[in-house]
Amino acid sequence: MSIFQVAAIQITPVLGDVQANLKRGIELMQQVSNDADLIVFPELWTTGYYLSKQAFEQLSETQEGPTINTLREEALKSNSIIISSFAEKDSEGRLYISATIIDQKGELLGIVRKSLLWGRENEIFEMGEIKYPIFQTLHAKIGVLICYEMEFPEPSRLMALEGAELIVCPSVWSVAASRRWDIQLPARALDNTIFILGVNTVGNNSCGKSKLVGPMGDILSEASDSREEVLLRAVDIKSLYWARDENRYLHDYRTKLTPGGKKIPIPLIE
Repeated sequence: MSIFQVAAIQITPVLGDVQANLKRGIELMQQVSNDADLIVFPELWTTGYYLSKQAFEQLSETQEGPTINTLREEALKSNSIIISSFAEKDSEGRLYISATIIDQKGELLGIVRKSLLWGRENEIFEMGEIKYPIFQTLHAKIGVLICYEMEFPEPSRLMALEGAELIVCPSVWSVAASRRWDIQLPARALDNTIFILGVNTVGNNSCGKSKLVGPMGDILSEASDSREEVLLRAVDIKSLYWARDENRYLHDYRTKLTPGGKKIPIPLIE
């Protein structure tokens, strides 16, 4: 089936309280767990964003940590794919802003690490590699860009050229940058004729407005700018290929323009 349901969990994290945030996140997720095929949480939602390096060092977890294991259990119970950002600590103690992709069987499909850090993040976290993998899931080919990565046109273009059909963007996007959120997500969707699901926190200086954007740049659904909310919306992947036939950016794209000069076949028809 080309149609599936995506859910954005827009939450107000309690700073530094992983257990409270995890409990609340699961409560919100369970509101749609019977309907949603893909559930996405915001950036650093289990810890909160505005913390010191020392706090992140204490609260960070490995890829096999209890938070991810809990979400793997929830994915299996709900038969849903879950994408969730977390503060990761590797085996050498380095910190990353990461996101985990868990399939509907509770299996870990992969981890991505934020490659472009914003402001004070550079004082706390390491940069991930400039790699933007595509995950083949039951419903779609999915890429993940974490917050600030969405503000650059190249990562989403590279994902589109590699065959992504949906890009999810876990974020902590500020009130001051709200206009950029409203411009850049639709721009990336339209430029690449791709679905984009931006999932933001709300409160604590975040602008909310989690949204699903269609491949023609249209806002298909948008959450509140002031309260917690679960955004649930159907995605029809077939409409992406109609959009690419109607709006032929990728068809007319010249591969020598690709960042790094990589020549990639343009994915036009599934």
